[in-house]
Amino acid sequence: MSDTIAAIATAPGEGGISIVRISGDEAEQVLARVFRPAGGSSSPESHRLTYGRAVDGDEVLDECMAVLMRAPRSYTREDVAELQLHGGGATAQRVLAACLAAGARLAEPGEFTRRAFLNGRIDLSRAEAVMALIRSRGEQARRAALRQLTGGTAAFVREAADRLYAIQAGLAAAIDYPEEISDEEATADLRPRIAALAEDLRRACDEQGARIAREGLRAALCGRPNVGKSSLLNALTREDLAIVTPIAGTTRDTVRGELTLDGCTVWLTDTAGLRDTADPVERLGVARAEKALAEADTVLLVLDASQPLTDEDRALAERLRDQRVIALLNKADLPQCLCPADVSVLLPQARCLSVSARDTGSLRPLLDALAEQAKAADSLTLVQPRHLDAARRAAAHLDRAAQAMAEGTADLASVDLLAAQTALGEITGDAVEEKLLDRVFADFCVGK
Repeated sequence: MSDTIAAIATAPGEGGISIVRISGDEAEQVLARVFRPAGGSSSPESHRLTYGRAVDGDEVLDECMAVLMRAPRSYTREDVAELQLHGGGATAQRVLAACLAAGARLAEPGEFTRRAFLNGRIDLSRAEAVMALIRSRGEQARRAALRQLTGGTAAFVREAADRLYAIQAGLAAAIDYPEEISDEEATADLRPRIAALAEDLRRACDEQGARIAREGLRAALCGRPNVGKSSLLNALTREDLAIVTPIAGTTRDTVRGELTLDGCTVWLTDTAGLRDTADPVERLGVARAEKALAEADTVLLVLDASQPLTDEDRALAERLRDQRVIALLNKADLPQCLCPADVSVLLPQARCLSVSARDTGSLRPLLDALAEQAKAADSLTLVQPRHLDAARRAAAHLDRAAQAMAEGTADLASVDLLAAQTALGEITGDAVEEKLLDRVFADFCVGK
């Protein structure tokens, strides 16, 4: 924390601007050594962009803009300086080298944001949201990260922590003043509150929904060979991703495509036709298909509507009874042998849609259904895996505390209540160890 650090804050490659960022007690001095303002001013005004040249000694490296942001009005709450250069890796690297020679050291991954956390500018959940926002691929992921960055997660956790503090205070009073508050009175009042808080935390731990919000909905196309799965994948993604031939078993591996529907990311996986086969390569494809089905949020069961149901269709439908399924009556452009009633006998809970890879208009109801399922995760409070784990542990400790109180061991209950409070504190960083910080910020990019 006593070092002055520097790093390139923009992504590698060509671009209009590259930014070199400096933070620390000597940021202003480092800036003075590598930047010559055009007006000759030696004391830059805070938070004001100044035109000049980046230099290394007497050598001019680039024309640029520079800004100094004096503490505490900066990202890290330290003195921060930035040089805005012409985009391109060579120039930014050369200016960074000049900053390091001028007294800064190279920042570690996430070190700027880590300093913002340690200096009290943001809590740990907001710090993690910075990287989630950078990595967001779709609008839904961006919204989830922004809710976390603007304090949605912290507000939920701190409200839960306040409720827990009140419970701990009530239990402490019963333990410390048994002549005034009996264990029976404390238990009657506190156990329902503990149970309610544990239930609220469990409801917030929607692991599947959180993953969908972060990464997108996983949908797997499955069916027997030659029902048109690959053609549907190509039609839905509007890309020529999968090879399509009349030969059964053409698809030997999973093929993945990406869709963005109303700001939500949907990953479509085409799988090999599921059947028993002696071909060792096709068997590997079938094994990967089964893995994709097991991991899918939604299974798209593709049936050839121009042919009657086969024993393979029925066996596959039976395997999918416990999963979320949308049945697709494919090849709707041909004379039909199947109708939704035939499918409802096999999969009563499945939604049934008629589609054709040759008619893009017929795919609209399917796209709407996928978007609807992806949007179900659009209002979650806890999205990051670390937060979900901490909240689940807090709920488990609360359950044990309630059980201890039911057994008349209030002292043991207080231990579990403290453990629950510690677990909640891990989310916001109110109770955090150095190892946890190292793990969190190691996942960041350099320069942020």
